[in-house]
Amino acid sequence: MGASVLRASGQAGAAARRTQHRASAATWPSPAHGLGFAARSTNRGHSAASSASAAPAVADAPPKAIYLSEYAAPDYVFAKVALDFNLGEERTVVGNTVSVEPTYTGGVSRPLFLNGDPCVELTSIEVDGKSLPPSAFVLTPKGLTITAPPTEPFTLVITTVIKPQDNTELEGLYKSSGNFCTQCEAEGFRRITFFQDRPDVMSVFTTTITADKALYPVLLSNGNLVDSGDLDGGARHFTVWEDPFVKPSYLFALVAGNLGVIEDTFQTCSGRDVALRIYVEHHNLDKADFAMASLIKSMAWDEEVFGLEYDLDLFNIVAVDDFNMGAMENKSLNIFNSRLILATPQTATDADYAAIEGVVAHEYFHNWTGNRVTCRDWFQLSLKEGLTVYRDQEFSSDMNSRGVKRIGDVSRVRAAQFPQDAGPMAHPIRPESYIKMDNFYTVTVYEKGAEVVRMYDTLLGKAGFRKGMDLYFKRHDGQAVTTDDFLAAMADANDVDLTAFMPWYSQAGTPAVGVATAYDAAAKTFTMTCTQSTPDTPGQTGKLPVLMPIAVGLLRADGSDMALTLQGEAPAVGTETAAETTKVLRFKDASQTYVFTGVDEEPVPSILRNFSAPVRLTTDLTQQQLIFLMAHDSDAFNRWEAGQTLTRALLLGLIADTAAGRELKMDPAITEAMRSIISGAAEAGADRAFIARAMVVPSESELSELVSPADPDVIHAARVFVVKALAAALRSEFETTLAANTAAEYSNEPEARAQRTLKNMCLGFLSYLEDPLVDADALERYKAADNMTDQVASLAALTSRECLEREDALGLFYEQWKEDPLIMNKWLGLQASAGLPNNVDNVIALTKHPAFDIKNPNKVYSLVGGFVGGTPTNFHAADGRGYEFLGDTVLALDKLNGSVAARMVGGFVRWRKYDEGRQALMKAQLERIVNTEGLSENVYEIVSKSLE
Repeated sequence: MGASVLRASGQAGAAARRTQHRASAATWPSPAHGLGFAARSTNRGHSAASSASAAPAVADAPPKAIYLSEYAAPDYVFAKVALDFNLGEERTVVGNTVSVEPTYTGGVSRPLFLNGDPCVELTSIEVDGKSLPPSAFVLTPKGLTITAPPTEPFTLVITTVIKPQDNTELEGLYKSSGNFCTQCEAEGFRRITFFQDRPDVMSVFTTTITADKALYPVLLSNGNLVDSGDLDGGARHFTVWEDPFVKPSYLFALVAGNLGVIEDTFQTCSGRDVALRIYVEHHNLDKADFAMASLIKSMAWDEEVFGLEYDLDLFNIVAVDDFNMGAMENKSLNIFNSRLILATPQTATDADYAAIEGVVAHEYFHNWTGNRVTCRDWFQLSLKEGLTVYRDQEFSSDMNSRGVKRIGDVSRVRAAQFPQDAGPMAHPIRPESYIKMDNFYTVTVYEKGAEVVRMYDTLLGKAGFRKGMDLYFKRHDGQAVTTDDFLAAMADANDVDLTAFMPWYSQAGTPAVGVATAYDAAAKTFTMTCTQSTPDTPGQTGKLPVLMPIAVGLLRADGSDMALTLQGEAPAVGTETAAETTKVLRFKDASQTYVFTGVDEEPVPSILRNFSAPVRLTTDLTQQQLIFLMAHDSDAFNRWEAGQTLTRALLLGLIADTAAGRELKMDPAITEAMRSIISGAAEAGADRAFIARAMVVPSESELSELVSPADPDVIHAARVFVVKALAAALRSEFETTLAANTAAEYSNEPEARAQRTLKNMCLGFLSYLEDPLVDADALERYKAADNMTDQVASLAALTSRECLEREDALGLFYEQWKEDPLIMNKWLGLQASAGLPNNVDNVIALTKHPAFDIKNPNKVYSLVGGFVGGTPTNFHAADGRGYEFLGDTVLALDKLNGSVAARMVGGFVRWRKYDEGRQALMKAQLERIVNTEGLSENVYEIVSKSLE
């Protein structure tokens, strides 16, 4: 990752402690990669099997890093692929017929390497209708190498056997709730058959599926249905699917099951009717309507904003309970984690609805940014993911409150991505190396990648960005390309030089930007001096300055925006040229000075409007200026940011006071600023969604990133002091606002959602008073709730309280929802994140509860993830029991699902942030994990990086 590569030569110490790793699925780029591995015995009476079984057994080698610098284009393309699946209860037989075309001409035949996995049993292999003799190929746990294939186009036929019912990794073909489904990104297709499983090998796929008709009446794959029928007197049946668009293997999908469906249609801008279908388990048919509405809105928005029309006559979505990711954009057959499809007001919160709308859009938008144009190699992942995250953010902003959406997106970047940039797993949005690609589906690649795309928009303007997108598709439709190709399209379409922008792709770390200001009343000028630097990260030092947009406004004393003119520019005159009130500065050097002219009064600057670049900003703004911006800034993000900056400064001072044993004192200016925010909710036309956001106090996790070493107990004490002080001083305001925004009945309209958010924010503050009256009110509100948002909010107000109302509410929730596994995830998560002392005991007990299943990723993310990321004082308890619990869980998970285990072990990666005692305890768990025999490469990569 980044330039901090885990080369084989640098792994000797760790490798010596580990006798065996699971076989890597990552093979790049050598066709003969992995030939030193022991061949797998696949003796089923075929020549391939006898060859494999004859090889001696040897120990697995240590994992090897894969490098962007080693990329080589494939020697063979797969023009057409015909897959034939015979689905069975004990075994599934997969036929794979490939039209192979060498990319080289003449000369000696070059080996053809096909990725594979030990779970795939090879039963036969043919070239142009003839079985290959054992001497013609080599089989290893990494895959299969045909040593001397024909130098002219040929047909390759491979037959394999797999057992989807035993696939707990949930990659490749597996079973979920009795149904067959797939997840092939990034490297799951090799767990189905032997194949060039890399994104730059793009093929036209035809898929035949045969299965028991009674058990699996629905048989789906990519593209259009071209044939179907019964077999064996109706006991079995088949479907044939053709996808006319080339795609890499990671976009292949298959679903077979007993599913219900809701249907609708969408007419494209060219007048074509597209059939839309969402498949769910029969008892969930009433929960898919919102997802369908979101899909239709997404299709219309993409046509209107980007001119992108859907290209097939059918679009399918399937919801499954067991899924490692959130969703997958397989061409015309999106597969979703059911939590991101199923929703009714009684079963889903407002946040769930927002997530469903955004993720349905995200996966649909991939049809162009990811499917029609895909990434050349996995190092380019942000090419499709960063771009598509940006697109879904813009969609959600247009569907809802743009300012509130932007605040939420930036909050996620700061809470998750900035820490990643500051830790041992720091990597650029285009990594330079990896061991296991699954580990690089990160907030850096996705969210920081989206911020990089947004900077193009800010620098070039909406029209310029659209021109760049149009050129990108014109040049690269049907291709697998790179981030360099995207930058070139943006630059060429707008005739601009973006060379200084390129380090955003290659440098890890969050740039630090400082701004110093000065006003000259006599000259009527306002000067801004900007500096930038990016800190060293593992393997990268001496970072270059990078081009970034700094959006700036200047406010008059009455709160209005000034018209802005930079020195050297002609001021706007007349009606043809509108005066700019937000100026985008092109900041590309280590230090640059900007002078605004015609400034006739001392302004208050609004800097980095809309968070125009993903940086850590420091300014010379005073407390009074920040309070002024809170009240008057026309930029919603900076209005919110002013309040956050004030509260962060207060909290950091209180953290220092707590650590020194000094008496804690609340700043009355902060209390009055909060009073002003809450009072605004009573005004006509108030933006209650924004007000609720503005009331949020910076989290303990965010604060821990600003303190070194971080003591979770000290940070917790300081933050609780502030929240309690605000709740006590403003109790009347909170109670009045709570009552005024309590609706008699549920509505899903935007204003009703905003009122719920504000009401529940007030209830959350009041819960910190530890008042039995508040506890009783929370329980009554729980009982009266007619929707999941209010149920969860009332329950959350009680989960950290040691009171009878807590037990009553948890019991009522369980009895009402115990048959719904998705809703029980909320029950697990709320308890896991509770701030009760010694909550680790409750969490350990819940791992044995019937509501928990370690094989289900959603359950793990809710309970284990909720504990690790919920209340830091419990996970980071000084006795180390939280760390021991996580270590035990990671090792248990790793035997079942290395991808999920790797996500959970992330709780340890910032161990150096903490005091020496906690460092020692976390390091001990990391060493215990890395020394475990048979550790997955997913976990090994993260743990070994963390220990470097």
